[in-house]
Amino acid sequence: MAKFFTHYFPFFSFLYRLLFRQAKNPKALHINLSNLHANEGKVLYHKYPSFAHRPSPPSKHQTLVLLSVEEALLKSSSLFPYFMLVAFEAGGLFRAFLLFVLYPFLCLVSEEMGLKMMVFVSFFGVKTKSFRVGNAVLPKFFLEDVALETLEMLKEGGKTVGFSNIPRVMIESFLRDYMGIDCVVGREMKVFGGYFLGVMEDKKRSKDALETMIGSQQALGSYPHVIGISSFKESLQYHLSSHCNEIYLVRRGDKRSWQHVPREEYTKPLIFHDGRLAFSPTPLATLTMFMWLPFGFTLSIIRLIIALMLPYKLSTPILYYTGFHLSLSPDSSLQNSNITRKTKGCLYVCNHRTLLDPLYLSFSLQKDLTAVTYSLSRVSELLAPIKTRRLTRDRDRDGEMMGKLLSQGDLVVCPEGTTCREPYLLRFSPLFAEMSDDIVPVAMDSHVSMFYGTTAGGLKCSDPLFFIMNPRPSYTVQVLAGVSGVASCVDNSDRSRFEVANHVQSEIGKALAFGCTKLTRRDKYLILAGNEGIVNSKH
Repeated sequence: MAKFFTHYFPFFSFLYRLLFRQAKNPKALHINLSNLHANEGKVLYHKYPSFAHRPSPPSKHQTLVLLSVEEALLKSSSLFPYFMLVAFEAGGLFRAFLLFVLYPFLCLVSEEMGLKMMVFVSFFGVKTKSFRVGNAVLPKFFLEDVALETLEMLKEGGKTVGFSNIPRVMIESFLRDYMGIDCVVGREMKVFGGYFLGVMEDKKRSKDALETMIGSQQALGSYPHVIGISSFKESLQYHLSSHCNEIYLVRRGDKRSWQHVPREEYTKPLIFHDGRLAFSPTPLATLTMFMWLPFGFTLSIIRLIIALMLPYKLSTPILYYTGFHLSLSPDSSLQNSNITRKTKGCLYVCNHRTLLDPLYLSFSLQKDLTAVTYSLSRVSELLAPIKTRRLTRDRDRDGEMMGKLLSQGDLVVCPEGTTCREPYLLRFSPLFAEMSDDIVPVAMDSHVSMFYGTTAGGLKCSDPLFFIMNPRPSYTVQVLAGVSGVASCVDNSDRSRFEVANHVQSEIGKALAFGCTKLTRRDKYLILAGNEGIVNSKH
């Protein structure tokens, strides 16, 4: 054996070096692929690394980019997390558990068969009209998985066509709204009686749709420079080489070196999104969630009882040892401010992160507060350990009610009117600026690791429960310097109250490093839920 190894080792070593050098050489790859597709015309094939060094296209208006979403845009090679999101958010906990149990079988079957199994489990029996996961939940997770290198190329190119093997209802909103892709080709879902059957149309129809979009001579004539970005299998499957002047082929090894897109470089800011899961449900993360659920539910009940039954001085340290983290940063200038509380209480103005904002402010200040909200479920009103009053959205009636409450004690209001998860502030309603001349802005931020404590399309009464089910939920409360209301303004006009509201929004935004927007509650619910945010009080 040793003699055989001594004689033949140089030969195998030479053969290995030759093949390895050829695989690393882009020219060798170009020659091999050109020979493979010699009957498809003069096409330039490149390895993906050369993509970063390619010259700029001649003109955006003359360039067409054909992009494989899974192979060339997303950094991850696994589609399981996205279907788990669909199963959990659109189908419920049992459907998500069923998909998780099937994961070992998905690893054993072919890629196409595994895709069909995930589609069936995630979509079967889901109502088409109520399916909003594609535009309300998935875009956040897709954005976090986009490759920076590919996004930079899309910004340079002209018209873009994105094609995908997954259902179009999952990917279309993300590609059009956040990536700026002009045409989306995906698998269509079969529907019967307004419900998904969990079966996709044949892949041939998706290929025919792509051919129809870009295969005509008129379309190719208007785009003389066509670039394809895909993998080896996808390029052969969709016959991209018959349309492209250049093709960039991505290997799985290339994805490991890709970078994630920073939030500030998103093509469109991500402000609104829905869903309960605050993490990407990979198989390991999903296993952790299912293991935590029984313990987390029990812990949430214990936390709820402690918060409702014990006084602040006892409940706060006990909740801290159960995993709650609450930090308070009071403003020292308030001690010397001229806030008069003889006839009126103090008006605290907060940004809105969850329904628990007034409660955490009350815990932080260790004082009883009355909270006014634009919408609150009956269950939340019954369980709230502080006084709550519901606003009617009638300016005169709400103003009269807030005035009476201020004459009775301290009051807290969230003028955004709805919660926002991302580091942005929605437009502040200016009604609070007329209620008191002594306004105290409060900047609030929350952090969760497993479940979001807010929802636009689900049951609002379960929001606090999901929030306290997190292993270590946290709240940060910053009490800022007092602000004068409209009564102190020289010109007591509508312009003055809007200026006060914008100033308070700006101060809170600076304290939290959040962006200030002009978006409203109505904008949020139209985007996420398809309605104007009218909540059934019985929920």
